[in-house]
Amino acid sequence: MAPSRPQTRFDQDLLRALFDRVYVINLPDRTDRRREMMAQLALIGLAGDPLVQFFPAVRPTDPGDFGSLGERGCFLSHLGALKDAVAAGHRSILILEDDVDWTPAALARNARLDALRDTDWGFLHGGRGHDQAAADGAILLEPLRPERELLLGHFIGLRGAVIGQIVDYLEAMLQRPKGSPDGGPMHVDGAYSWFRRAHPEVASYVCTPSVAQQRSSRSDISVPTGWRATRAADWARRVLRPVRAMLRGR
Repeated sequence: MAPSRPQTRFDQDLLRALFDRVYVINLPDRTDRRREMMAQLALIGLAGDPLVQFFPAVRPTDPGDFGSLGERGCFLSHLGALKDAVAAGHRSILILEDDVDWTPAALARNARLDALRDTDWGFLHGGRGHDQAAADGAILLEPLRPERELLLGHFIGLRGAVIGQIVDYLEAMLQRPKGSPDGGPMHVDGAYSWFRRAHPEVASYVCTPSVAQQRSSRSDISVPTGWRATRAADWARRVLRPVRAMLRGR
């Protein structure tokens, strides 16, 4: 499939200048999320582009020392993508989870994203998508203090030696017991925050306003029990999402 024409300046040329590989973490049986991600990639001209790799997420059979199956699977999936990047020799990567959407700020035709290219960052977070777009379209990078925690791992950019350092850090976490004062098994977004605290020398930034937000979708981390609850969650997602979109457009 040929890459579709982008609708925004957040397009292929910028992403190729920034990253050697864009990983999209996706469970093979979540074809619904794959379709939704293809639609998001099409908005920036990357549907079917070789820059993007759908990386098969891990679905463990037991939670181990993690809080849930999904928590362990998310951790192992990010670790798998990171190890793949190291093996391939990639020096700059973007990891996306398959429930990520671009924000209006990222898709605006007057969006100015030069800061993402021109700043010497080692760790990049896309933001949570809850902030207002700038009137002039500028998306800046705000320095992340090591002690500041950021929830969600839906948009994580990494450069240079940091990629291998995080692989080593996450693998060490797996060897420790849960609740270890040195950092044991936990959700991967917490693990990234622990890494930044342990390595304050890493130049870390968050996009301001956000370029990415988490899509409302049936979760693989805390799936409701019972078919009625699951169908209710799916119904709410299908019905309420267009309503929220309509309200945002007012």
